[in-house]
Amino acid sequence: EPDVTIVSGLKDMVVLEGDDVTFRCQVSHENARDVEWKLQDVALQNNEMNEISVEKGRTHTLTLRKVTEQDIGTITFRVGPHTSTA
Repeated sequence: EPDVTIVSGLKDMVVLEGDDVTFRCQVSHENARDVEWKLQDVALQNNEMNEISVEKGRTHTLTLRKVTEQDIGTITFRVGPHTSTA
């Protein structure tokens, strides 16, 4: 299995309370396994507040819906041993 690396990392975002925000991270290979999103070191799950998806096989996205002050912090995307933060 090829070593999947991060081709294009996360970018810092500033949003207003109540808005949605989307983070994108592009990886080197499709169907990457061992992928994880975190907010302040807490693993995020796909649910009504967090939409986690993959676009075109290599672009992993995280959308936080209706953000609040509690959502302020570091977003981390990890694939294998590689990480990107914003």
